[in-house]
Amino acid sequence: MKLGHLTILLGTVVFLLVFHLFSSSVSSQEKMKEPPGPKALPLLGNLLQMDLKRPYITLCELSKKYGSVFTVYLGPNKVVVLAGYKTVKQALVNHAEEFGDRHISPIFYDITHGHGILFANGESWKEMRRFALTNLRDFGMGKRSAEVKITEECHHLIQEFTNHDGKAFDTTQPLNYATSNIISSIVYGSRFEYTDPQFKRMVDQVNETIRLSGSPSVQLYNMFPWLGHWIKNRKQIMKNTDCNLTDVRDLVGHLKETLNPQVRRGLVDSFLIREQKDEDSDVVDSHYHENNRIFTILNLFAAGTDTTAATLKWGLLLMAKYPQVQDQVQEELSRVIGSRQVQVEDRKNLPYTDAVIHETQRLANIAPMSLPHITSRDVTFQGYFIKKGTAVFPLLTSVLYDESEWESPYTFNPGHFLNEHGQFMPKEAFMPFSAGRRVCLGEGLARMEVFLFFTSLLQHFCFTPPPGVTEDELDLTPAVGFTLSPSPHQLCAVSRF
Repeated sequence: MKLGHLTILLGTVVFLLVFHLFSSSVSSQEKMKEPPGPKALPLLGNLLQMDLKRPYITLCELSKKYGSVFTVYLGPNKVVVLAGYKTVKQALVNHAEEFGDRHISPIFYDITHGHGILFANGESWKEMRRFALTNLRDFGMGKRSAEVKITEECHHLIQEFTNHDGKAFDTTQPLNYATSNIISSIVYGSRFEYTDPQFKRMVDQVNETIRLSGSPSVQLYNMFPWLGHWIKNRKQIMKNTDCNLTDVRDLVGHLKETLNPQVRRGLVDSFLIREQKDEDSDVVDSHYHENNRIFTILNLFAAGTDTTAATLKWGLLLMAKYPQVQDQVQEELSRVIGSRQVQVEDRKNLPYTDAVIHETQRLANIAPMSLPHITSRDVTFQGYFIKKGTAVFPLLTSVLYDESEWESPYTFNPGHFLNEHGQFMPKEAFMPFSAGRRVCLGEGLARMEVFLFFTSLLQHFCFTPPPGVTEDELDLTPAVGFTLSPSPHQLCAVSRF
């Protein structure tokens, strides 16, 4: 081979090697490209840019600049935010495994230590979720027996509203007690009177804990746990938790004393029976132990009360603010149902009412940032590299208010769920219960409750603002909290009969 040819050959080989290395380098850089985001300060991160009373609003604004997948630093903690229907669905449903674990913030770890369902991962979470879902179904979720429980509770709730004799009152406690009784009947096997002091204390403390968990001071604690000693709201949360643990142990203790393995009264009985079975069989590392028992009960009790009651509060407030919508709902109920008790199967014949309920859930935006997730392994998503163990916020606000999915996302418009013929029309971007592996396991029960409570109340009452307050003056600004309830207000429930 001539020298010239050898030089050309060597040059070609070198060029190909350099090109290959360069391509590999670029490819590697592309794979490692992390989601963009605002410039973060040392230690503080993007804290100074955040509205800690309504962080979901800040994140929605940032998504307009940085796109549907972006990074923020809450103090020193890196968070990847997912915004918009298509992105949230792609992550939680199409990449369910990678985005399916729960990020447990310091305040929720302090409460549960990784036990129960909501703030747990791994095999324990899988087993507790499977157990809870099976027993929710066994004890009525999606069945006629649950409908009977809810219908019975409707009568108690209607009586409670009637007692106010058309005068203005705060709907919060009666709605909380009614929804709590549905989950109590499934978990404990019986309901409580609204005047029961132990029951009232448990419900009120759970709701206070959820509210305080979203306060700015507790968010600061989650960023800087060493502040814990000085955070008053954290101390109140832990005090509430200790009281609730005592109450749950007391209620479970009474059920344990009267336990009959042949007659299961509720989920607690099922847990106690399985717990005893594993003990008798010397099962190693059983997930059926006291900590999982208590926190599974507390998780179901909290989740089964707060969000459903908040949805109903929003529903009644919106009816008082938009009386023309209330009139149409009541006209449809009178025409289709008359004076008899509404049943779940009536939903298909009440398209306008169904649309109003769905639009209430959409606009209410109860869980604006869902519960935080964490990546279970390294993942490349929409061209961005997200490292294993990264906290992820699926921004449900951005789904429910997605301007590409909803005609008028920021206004109350039941037409979002109606076609041109007035028939109910489901929407894929309706995602108030989240999606994927961590979708709300009580969704079926919650949907049934909201429908039956809402329609029963609208059959019996017209909801109006208090004397001296106009519809326009009713405030739709949500209160500050981990979930979004209406700001404190009063309504009049005027009997229709």
